[in-house]
Amino acid sequence: MDQSHDTAVRRVEITAKDGRADIEIDGKRIDPSAVKAYSVSHLAGEHPEVLLHVADRNDTLWSGTARVAVADLPDPGPAAAVFLDAIDPEALERAALSRPDLGTEPHSLTKAMLAQLGEWARGL
Repeated sequence: MDQSHDTAVRRVEITAKDGRADIEIDGKRIDPSAVKAYSVSHLAGEHPEVLLHVADRNDTLWSGTARVAVADLPDPGPAAAVFLDAIDPEALERAALSRPDLGTEPHSLTKAMLAQLGEWARGL
């Protein structure tokens, strides 16, 4: 996208420390509870971009100029189906039965299998 026509260039300062970040835009501090995440990108020849992931709060007022992009999150169903199709049932049962957190209460094997699948999905 050609950014040479953008006139709304703002000074953004982010001070990140100990898992939190203080964000200022043109010297005005942003309420930390109003932003749940941020990312910064900079492509050669273009202005840097700061993406603020706004928290779902009704009492925060935002004003100013922004370029807005809305993205749909992909449906996790197809990826989950591919992952589950690749599971060897015997290996899952073996892994679940050997888990140290396997209990004796009802449905404990199912809980162990779900925990095992979650770990495999996260690459653990």
